[in-house]
Amino acid sequence: MEFSNTAFGTQPPIEAYGDGGFRLDKKRVSGSMILLPDEGMFPWEIVSVAEAQMKNFSRLIDAAGSFDLVLVGTGETLVFLPPDLKQALAAIPLHVEVMNTGAACRTYNVLLGEGRRIAAALIAVN
Repeated sequence: MEFSNTAFGTQPPIEAYGDGGFRLDKKRVSGSMILLPDEGMFPWEIVSVAEAQMKNFSRLIDAAGSFDLVLVGTGETLVFLPPDLKQALAAIPLHVEVMNTGAACRTYNVLLGEGRRIAAALIAVN
């Protein structure tokens, strides 16, 4: 899916997603990824959020405080975090919103357009 032009700050918007990856700043990124303000983009080694553990969120945990919210894109369909993981992340505190990857990409861009400091952990979709 392609997105239209909008004015953003220093964090690049997600220009497109699908075909197993994303496009940011006119560059194609294959696979799942984590986006952090001021730190950039990192590969996210995860297959399913349903099987996620704290170690899958370590980069986000280390950067906690540098962003207001984490959007977790769970792939083609919405998959909830395991309850124990959700509680552990909330205790950090890490405010996490879970949705399918398409919705997470769109929400990420809207919040960037509003000037929010946002992080994302996105599972790539085909």
